[in-house]
Amino acid sequence: MRALRVILLAVGLICASLAPAIAGKRVALVIGNSGYQNNARLTNPANDSAAMADAFRSAGFDTVDLKRDLNASMMRRALRDFADAASDADVAIIYYAGHGVEIDGTNYLIPIDAVLQRDIDAYDEAIPMDRLLSVIEPARKLRLVILDACRDNPFARTIQRRSGTRGVGRGLARIEPASSNTLVAFAARAGSTAVDGNGSNSPFTAAVVKYLVKPGLDVRRAFGFTRDEVLKVTNNRQEPFIYGSLGGDDFPLVPAPAPSAAAPDPNQGIRRDYEIAERIGTRDAWDLFLSTYPQGFYAKLAQAQRNKLAAEEARVSADKTTQQETTQVAAVERPRQAQVAKVADAERISADNAKATEAAKPADAVTVTGTKSQDVTQVPGDAARPVGPLAAVSPLGDRVPPGPPEATIARTLQNELHRVGCGSGPVSETWDPAAEQALRLFNKNVGTRFDVHVASADALDTVRGKSGRICPLICRHGFRPDGDHCEKIVCKGGYQLNDDNSCERVARDRRRQDKPAPVANAERNSAPAPDRQPEQAEAAGSAKRTEALYAQCRLQMMRSGGGGGRGPLGNFNRLDSCVRNGGRL
Repeated sequence: MRALRVILLAVGLICASLAPAIAGKRVALVIGNSGYQNNARLTNPANDSAAMADAFRSAGFDTVDLKRDLNASMMRRALRDFADAASDADVAIIYYAGHGVEIDGTNYLIPIDAVLQRDIDAYDEAIPMDRLLSVIEPARKLRLVILDACRDNPFARTIQRRSGTRGVGRGLARIEPASSNTLVAFAARAGSTAVDGNGSNSPFTAAVVKYLVKPGLDVRRAFGFTRDEVLKVTNNRQEPFIYGSLGGDDFPLVPAPAPSAAAPDPNQGIRRDYEIAERIGTRDAWDLFLSTYPQGFYAKLAQAQRNKLAAEEARVSADKTTQQETTQVAAVERPRQAQVAKVADAERISADNAKATEAAKPADAVTVTGTKSQDVTQVPGDAARPVGPLAAVSPLGDRVPPGPPEATIARTLQNELHRVGCGSGPVSETWDPAAEQALRLFNKNVGTRFDVHVASADALDTVRGKSGRICPLICRHGFRPDGDHCEKIVCKGGYQLNDDNSCERVARDRRRQDKPAPVANAERNSAPAPDRQPEQAEAAGSAKRTEALYAQCRLQMMRSGGGGGRGPLGNFNRLDSCVRNGGRL
C-alpha cells in the first residue's frame, strides 16, 4: 500500500512539473467504508479510498477530502461540507467504496452503522444516490460519481419487505443523470455485482487509478480502458459501466506533458553552411566549405560531394574530347569517301560507254553517205584541208583497261569531251595537249574556268551533266555543218565555191574554161553507189593523215613556246593554219 502511494505521489509531482493543471478549480470527496458494525468487515474499501485520494492529489486537485468508515450522520455532514467546496468548482468528483443497495429502483449508499431490518429503514439509515448528484450539481465543467459499491450485499438478503411490490435488487439500478456533463461510473453493470478482489485493491479501483489520471487521456477513454482491463482480470465476470454524457471535446484530468524544448544542435551553423554550399553546387563552394570546416561529419560529406562533382566534370570533358575527335575524323574522311565515290561512278560510266560504243559502231569505220559526211571527212590529194574538233566516240582501239583513279578520270573526261563535241584526238590515259585543247573549248563555250592542265573530278561532273553538243562543229572547205554532220556545198549553175566557202558568180570567159568540170562532177555524182567505195577508203586514210599533221603541229607549237595566239582560240587558229599548210607553222 505504501509503495502504491509513493508511486502515485511521484507521478503527481512529475505531471505537475511537466504542465499546469487544467484551468479552474477541481475538488474531490473520497469515502471508504470497510468496518461495518452489523455485517462482516470489507477488506479493500479502505485501501481503495486511499489509492484514489493519492491519485487525485497527484493530478493536482485543489481539494481532496478523504473520509473512512463513516456512519450515517458523518456521511451526511461530509456531503454537506463538500457541497460548499463544489459550489464554485469547475470539476467535482465523489468516489465511494463500500456497500450499496437498490430498493424499489432507488440506489442507496450504506453507512457503517446501518441495520436495515426493513426496506423502509433505508430512508433514515442510508444515503440516496440522488443526494450525491445534487451535491456536485454546481460544478461548471465536469460532474463525476465513481461507485465501487456493487459488491454482493448481505443487507439485501436480510431486509424485510413491507410490500410485495417493493423489491430489493441485486447490485445497483441503472441511472440516467438529469444534468449534462455528468458521468456516473459503476464497478459493475446495473443489476450485477462486483468482486472485492484478492489483492490490496479491487479490480475496478486498481484500473481507475491506472487510467483516470494518465496525462492527456480523456476521462471517457480512461473508463473504456478500465472496462477492458476489468473484463480481462475477472474473466468477463464483471463489466464496469458508465452512464451520462459529455461534450465533443476531450477532457483529461491530467493534461498532456508539454513537448520539451529540443536541445540546441551544436552543428546547426555547420549544417546551415553545408546546405548553402549544396545549393550552389560548385567546386569553389565546396572548397570554401572544406577550408572553413576541415574536420567532422559534414566535412566528409562535403568532400564526397566535391569528388562526385569532379568525376562528373571529367566525364563531360572526356565526352567532349571524344566528340571532337569523331568530328575531325569525319571531316577528314568525308572528302576521301566523296572522291572514291566519284572515281567509282566514273569507272562505271566509262565501262557503260565502252560497251555501248562496241555494240553500236565497228572499229575504224567512217561512213560518208550522199552529200553528207561524218565528223571526220577529207578529200583525196595533198591539197586537202583538215577537219576541226568533232563530236564523236573514240575508236575502240584507243581504249585501255581501267587503271589508277587519275588515269580513269583522265580517260573518262576525254570520252565526255568527245561526246559534247569538244574533243578531237584519240582517247588515252594521259592528259595530253589534245585533251587540254578540248577542255579549253569546253571552258570557252560554257563559261567555266577549270584548270586545263589537270583532269579533275569536278570538271568530269560538269561535263557529264551536259547533254548534246557544246562545242560547234567545224567542217573542212567545201562542207558546212548540218546538225552533227558536215554537208557538202553544191553551187548552182553559173556559180562556183570560193575560198570563203560561199558560192559566187563565174565570169563568161572563166565559165568556158571550166565548162568540162561540171560534166565530170555530174558524171561522178551520177555514178552508182558501189563505185564510191574507193573514195570512202581514201577519205578514211586522209583522216589518219590529218591526225598526224595535228600531232606534228602541236609539237612545233610546244617547242616554240605554244604561242603567238591570243588566248585559247588564237592558239587553236594557229594550229589549224599549220595543218592546212601541210605541217608548217
